Amino acid sequence: METQHQSRRKFLQSSTLLMAGLTVTGLKGFGAETGMFVRPPAVVHNKPKVLLNENRLKLAFGKERMILPEGLQPYMVSTKAGSLIVQAQLPKKPYPQKRIFYPAAIGTVISRDGGDQWQAFPLKPGDNGVNIEGGALQLSDGTLIALETYVTPGEKPDEGVGLLYQSQDDWHTLQGPEKVTFDIPNANFYASSDDGGRPHVAMRLHRRILALPNGDLLTTIYGWMKGDDTPCPYQPRMKKTRVMLFRSSNKGRHWNFVSTVAVDPKIGTEGFGEPVIARISRGIHAGRLICMMRTGEALYETVSDDEGNTWRDPRPLIFAGIDVHQTDLWKKQFAEVKRDGKLVVDVPYELTGAVVDPDLLEMSNGVLVAAFGVRIPSKACWIDPTFPWNGNYLAFSLDHGDTWSQVVRLTTGIDTTHYMAIAEMKEKDQIFISYDFGSWGYKGGRYTYGRTLTVKSR
Repeated sequence: METQHQSRRKFLQSSTLLMAGLTVTGLKGFGAETGMFVRPPAVVHNKPKVLLNENRLKLAFGKERMILPEGLQPYMVSTKAGSLIVQAQLPKKPYPQKRIFYPAAIGTVISRDGGDQWQAFPLKPGDNGVNIEGGALQLSDGTLIALETYVTPGEKPDEGVGLLYQSQDDWHTLQGPEKVTFDIPNANFYASSDDGGRPHVAMRLHRRILALPNGDLLTTIYGWMKGDDTPCPYQPRMKKTRVMLFRSSNKGRHWNFVSTVAVDPKIGTEGFGEPVIARISRGIHAGRLICMMRTGEALYETVSDDEGNTWRDPRPLIFAGIDVHQTDLWKKQFAEVKRDGKLVVDVPYELTGAVVDPDLLEMSNGVLVAAFGVRIPSKACWIDPTFPWNGNYLAFSLDHGDTWSQVVRLTTGIDTTHYMAIAEMKEKDQIFISYDFGSWGYKGGRYTYGRTLTVKSR
């Protein structure tokens, strides 16, 4: 997750009226000294736009709802009982601790009525809680498990240590942390800084835990093995990452290395990172694993048909013609824009766009849904966010990922971090989408909001 970029241009808001459907309840502790959030002067209203239409699909968007005032970069998990748990970064520092921790405090809110009302989940005094960017899942016995995103060096070579949390009561309470271990061959925990140039002696669990039919669990880490030493052009102390797959046979307490999903020092500005995996349950690709990954430029995808032991060569994905390398379309708009003292148009990796932090799920009705953010350009989008491609997107597949025949732009030309989260709801044919407005240095307000989406195939 990026935490250092700042927006220096105030967005001309497209709406100055509060939406009647945007409500907040029970969110004490996230705002001013009074403990109550001070609502921003205006809330941006987004109207989804269909870029590529699939006649066999029918989409119905619900009203936007405020989820977490001041929150950025949401992650989410849903439960069988119908609860939605969302986390996002808050504009305050976390409690200091010996183990590496995220540089912003993480707030957790829960809805038990389908996303209409949200309540803050309290933490123990002095506790930062779990950052579910590392993934969360409800097991077949009803237990909810969550992995803290950071994996740190263990006592033995090639060993990583993570933290596991559990809930037996639908996240009314959370127990943990419990130390868990990862076997990571040729691990190099000391290879790289983070994207702000800070020390980063850790790898990152990211986004998704999957359960296989036999009860084994799969998850992904992005990080480094010995020899992964290619610098990122915009932050040379940060080295390009690879994506790795791990498997657990004891409910997440120990994880064995399965394979490298993708590695290529020539790809993108960041290598392969921020992965998400999904498993196809039906059709000609039943059992297939799909992994989508960020690279700092185009979004890439690879698939495995043997439970992750081997993977096809990763390929770039372009949805509805949104190609982040088409810089001639926005070069004129950014002709005089500078970042770090340099004209953006003079630095190729600055002018190129980026697709970030994909999410991916197979709905119970078989529709495959992808969510992702597009930054135009990759970092100067926070100086001037108004290029229409800049925003948040949803894509839909009716053939289990072979093609993406419907694409919707959810937000456009506004200040956002471009991070999204999607989760299937208890209600038939429904998912919940969370996304944000604002960014780390933006002065016009920041918050996480979301909406329901009904997805029916004809």
